Parts: sequence; C-alpha cells; structure tokens
Amino acid sequence: MTEVRKNVLLSPPHLGELEREFVDEAFRTNWIAPVGPNVDEFEKELASTCGCDHACALSSGTAAIHLGLNLLGVEPGDTVLCSSLTFVASANPILYCGAEPVLIDSEPDSWGMSPQALERAIRDLERRNRKPKACVAVSLYGQAADLPAISRTCREHGIRLMDESAEALGALRGGRMAGTFGDLGIYSFNGNKIITTSGGGALVSADQELVGRARELATQARDPSPINAYEHSRVGFNYRMSNVLAGIGRGQLRVLEDRIDSRRKVFSRYEEALGGTEWMPEPEECRSTRWLSCLLTPDIGTRDRVLRTLQENGVDARPVWKPMHLQQLFSNCDFHRHHPDRDVSRSLFERGVCLPSGSNLSEEDQDHVIGILRRVLG
Repeated sequence: MTEVRKNVLLSPPHLGELEREFVDEAFRTNWIAPVGPNVDEFEKELASTCGCDHACALSSGTAAIHLGLNLLGVEPGDTVLCSSLTFVASANPILYCGAEPVLIDSEPDSWGMSPQALERAIRDLERRNRKPKACVAVSLYGQAADLPAISRTCREHGIRLMDESAEALGALRGGRMAGTFGDLGIYSFNGNKIITTSGGGALVSADQELVGRARELATQARDPSPINAYEHSRVGFNYRMSNVLAGIGRGQLRVLEDRIDSRRKVFSRYEEALGGTEWMPEPEECRSTRWLSCLLTPDIGTRDRVLRTLQENGVDARPVWKPMHLQQLFSNCDFHRHHPDRDVSRSLFERGVCLPSGSNLSEEDQDHVIGILRRVLG
C-alpha cells in the first residue's frame, strides 16, 4: 500500500535564530507588556524597510484596518469603497464602523482593485450625492495592485486611501513598496504571512500626527494626567502589539528579502514544471513576493477536482478568495465590475487555486505537488 504524504502546508511560519535573541531579551528584562524596546525598535525598523516615515505595531491586521478607518474619519452612515476580491477581514471593519461598503471588482493584470471600476463607482455615487469617505484598496497574494492609478483617482475625488497590503509586505510597484501609497498602509504578521510575529499587524504612514493618534487610540485612548489617572474622553481600543511578539518581528524583518527570494523560487519552479498553466500575472513594473503561488484552471469543475485531489493526497491547497459581493454578509452592497460584461473577481474565484508556497517548502514536497497537478491537469 502506497504511503500518503501528510501535511504539505500552504504557508507555514519560517523562523530562524535572531527571533529567539530578541524574545529572550524581552524575558530577561521583564518587558512582557504591550510596550517596550522591541515594540519601539520594530516600528522604526518596519518604517525604514517600507520606505515610509512612521509605523504603529498592532495586535492584528484586522485591528490595523479598524483603527485606520477610525483615523480616516469613517463614521456610521458613511460610504467606504473596498476591493471585493479579498479576505473578509478587509471588509468587516467597515461594518464595525457602521459604514456601508461599496465593492469594487479586480482588474486582470494584478488581481487588485480595478481603477476603471473604481472611477465608475465614484461617479455613480457622486451622482447620488453619496461621496465616499474612504477607499480600502487591497493588494493580493504578494502582488501590488495598480496603486499609482488608484491613489491618483482618490486624490482627484478627495477620498482618503487605505493601502491595504496585509498580504503584500515587500511587493513593489515602480520601485515603491505596497503599503506606502495611501494616507496610511496596512500590513499583517499573521502566522501564514511572508514574515510573522505569530499574530500581529501594523499601520504605516508618512503622517506623524496620524500615527501618533493611532498609538493613543490603540491603548484605550487614555488622556494625559499629571497624577497618572485613568482619564478618558474618547473611545479607544486594546490594539497594541506585545513586546514579545515585536521581538519575533524584529528577527523576521531581517530575513524579509531572503523569504521573498525563496518564495519567488518556489513559484518559478512550479511555473517551469507546469508549462502551459496560467498563473497570477506579474506586471512589468512590479515585483511580486509570490506570497502564494496561484494558478488558474480552465473552469470551476477543474478547480474543484484539483483541490480535492491535492487534499486527498495530504496537500493544503485553497481556492482564491471568494469575493465579498458573492458572500451573504455583503449581498445587499453595491458592486461595480471591471467591465460591464465581465466580473473578473468571480472568474478568478471560480478558476483560481493557491498552492503550497512556504519559504521553507522542500523540493521533495514541491515535487509531490507538481506530480499531482500533472496528473490532474494532464
């Protein structure tokens, strides 16, 4: 009987030795709370890595999105534009704020928010006297969206932009890192991301005042007091990253480029071995991190057959995100297509497969995945 290989994971954490040094220092100095030198240094190092001026380390990417929407002034009854093809955590915080999402299709070149659909959505809303308060533009699977076009459109219409790059730390567009194109940017350091703090996220911005307000709101919005009293005049949150997790992040940041190189090599090996397969594109002016290697099957039936066969053989593979406009939670929200006759997000979901892509994925495990795909795809 043939032994079935188990647990070829989609994107597991990949830790080294430096992380332990920073964490051990936190224990030696008793800096365990959500403040401390690792948090301060991680914020400085992250800002430097991204090429932005300021960063605020937080408990999750979702917390960063929620906090960011508050900072951008989103209130109950406001309208917020959001990518439809994304994980639900990009859109849920809009509902936390009591605002109404308007969902925007993807464009086929990057799978990110369609600038054409965005422009049409804004004009449609303006005709109905519903000017959007903010836009959450998501960069997917390690690939930067068309952020220059998106940011230009938002500026022209006076809309605040959140560059939601939870999945795209290290991705470049025209030499500039995803996450730095908006009024603020978002990163996630969840356990499956290209680098991790176990659980965590960050908000980055060129606006020092905005990031200063983020730190205040993330620590329950405590007012200054000469006697260190617990004074509060605003609603706040418990969203700060711990000093221990920030230590993991400091070690991980030092190997970000190595992790990107490893994942790009995983993708290249898939691409070479599976000639003729359609993959997530990489526009000429971009550098994708290939956080996840994503292929497109001919149709939904083939997609499901690929996923079932991989899972039956111990391989962790997933469909591309189910778009928000196809989710019951957002079924009453407006949706604007890339082209009137083409729903790009739906097509990508119905055809797309995310393959194991970890920076520590062995060639043996990758060969196992390739062998299965060759059999299923012919």
